[in-house]
Amino acid sequence: MYGALNADKSNAVLVCHALNASHHVAGYYADDRQNIGWWDNLIGPGKPLDTNRFCVIGVNNLGGCFGSTGPSSINPATRKPWGADFPVVTVEDWVTTQARLADQLGIQRFAAIIGGSLGAMQALSWTIQFPERIGHAIVIACAPNLSAQNIAFNEVARLAIITDPDFHAGHYYEHGVRPTRGLRVARMVGHITYLSDDEMASKFGRQLRYGKLGYTFGVEFEIESYLRHQAEKFSGYFDANTYLRITKALDYFDPAADHGGNLSLALEPATASFLVISFTTDWRFSPERSREIVKALLDNRRDVAYAEIEAPHGHDAFLLDDPRYHRLIAAYFARIANRVVT
Repeated sequence: MYGALNADKSNAVLVCHALNASHHVAGYYADDRQNIGWWDNLIGPGKPLDTNRFCVIGVNNLGGCFGSTGPSSINPATRKPWGADFPVVTVEDWVTTQARLADQLGIQRFAAIIGGSLGAMQALSWTIQFPERIGHAIVIACAPNLSAQNIAFNEVARLAIITDPDFHAGHYYEHGVRPTRGLRVARMVGHITYLSDDEMASKFGRQLRYGKLGYTFGVEFEIESYLRHQAEKFSGYFDANTYLRITKALDYFDPAADHGGNLSLALEPATASFLVISFTTDWRFSPERSREIVKALLDNRRDVAYAEIEAPHGHDAFLLDDPRYHRLIAAYFARIANRVVT
């Protein structure tokens, strides 16, 4: 929790995290000043989501590997790690657990719920599952469901993990190993989709790591070095079984599925006000997908604002310091704050 709840607990803002993030949304730990929250540029005193005015709550999703019960936790029935026996959880399951958390904290209604990517799917699901418990939904870099191409990328990543010799059908904990090779490849595949072609060209182009071609299968281009570095870092702290389950949750999310594919019908229960944001070079969750959400909300005559921000960074833009993006978030939360007694 960042900031303080006011007397009637009406200033609470829930932050839903994306694939590899956690409850640590801002600030740093006293014993590790380098470990900075993943949305620290957005959340804090005087920042766009101002913790002087709001109480911001970060959560760990069930099945994760940062404190919540997950595949590496001990199954009380077997006294061994859950491993492959841990169930697949869905976006809707996460929202249900978040609602139970709110119950424990005595929060009847969130002033706002915000998330990007998979976190935005959770914010969207909140408006359907618990419409009376959310005032505003800030839905960033989102899609109402994954395209076939996105599901395909996730399947390649999962297969890299499952076919790693150290995977052991998901029970690798008992063997004292981790499928790090598969997890590295999975991370590389995912990371490529988070960046735009322009961003990769700007950062790396065809720069050579050592100034000349080596005619080997080692690292020669700077982009190769970058991807391997990101993969190595990720495989050192993330759990492979968790990665499998989170990507499945992404694949399964489709609120319109129970309504014959009609997203307008799916969003009919929503009563929150919406801010929907997309980024022009995000080809993984393209602006067209955000506009589907906006249209469905307008079909239901809901209060919705939409911003399509020209940014070169691709899907990762929702995590970065774009001044126009941050000004927009700041203005929207200022409007919410004016309606909340703090």
